[in-house]
Amino acid sequence: MRTYTRTGIEGIDIMLEGRGIPKGHVVLVLGPPGCGKTTLGVQFLYNGAVKFGENGILVLLEEEPEMVKLNMLRFGWDLERLEKENKITIIDASPIRFITKSISLGEVTIGSKEFQLISLIEKIKKECERINAKRLVIDTLSTFILQYPDEVERREAIIDLVRGIAPLNCTTLMISELTHSSTERKYQIEEYVAHGVILLQRFFRAGSLVHAFIIEKMRGVNHD
Repeated sequence: MRTYTRTGIEGIDIMLEGRGIPKGHVVLVLGPPGCGKTTLGVQFLYNGAVKFGENGILVLLEEEPEMVKLNMLRFGWDLERLEKENKITIIDASPIRFITKSISLGEVTIGSKEFQLISLIEKIKKECERINAKRLVIDTLSTFILQYPDEVERREAIIDLVRGIAPLNCTTLMISELTHSSTERKYQIEEYVAHGVILLQRFFRAGSLVHAFIIEKMRGVNHD
C-alpha cells in the first residue's frame, strides 16, 4: 500500500489529493532566482521535524549553512535548535565541488567528477543513518550539474545521484534553477529523471508581486 509524505505547506498537499508526495519519491523544484525555492525546501524539512516527527537532511552545494540558518530565522524556523536535537542535519557539500584531481582507490583510478558524486552520496547515506532521516533536500542541483557540460554525462550523473539515494527511501526535493522562464520553455534533463516536478513562478497582478507554484508532474498521485 502506497504511503505519502505531507509537506505541511499550504496549497501543495491540497493539490496532491490532500495526501502529499508519495513516500520515497524524488521531486524536482524548479524556478527562477529569488522565487523561494530554498525557502520551500527548508519549510518541507522544518514541517517534517516539527509537525510530523520526520527528521531531515539539507544538502547545501552553494550557500553557506550559517547564512541559510540566519535567513530562515525571519520565518521563525530555528534550524540551529533542530540540529542540536538531531532532527535536522545540514551538510555543507560545497568543498566536494572543488576536488579537481583524479583519485586512486586501490588499483582503480576515478575522475574528480565521479569521486565528487560518490563522496556526496556517501555523506548523505551516513547522515541519513545517523539521524534516521525521512526527508532530504538537495540545494542546488544546478551547481552540481554545471560540472557536466556534456548532455549525456549530465543525464548519467543525475540518474546516478537519484539511484544512489533511492535505497534511503527518503522523500526528496531536488532544487534547480529554471533555465528558461517562458511558457514554451525547453524541458530540462532533470525533469525526465524525477518522479515529480514543482514549478515556482512569480508575476505581477494588479501591481502586486504574486508567488505561485504549478505541479507539472507527480507520479502515483492525481494533482491539480
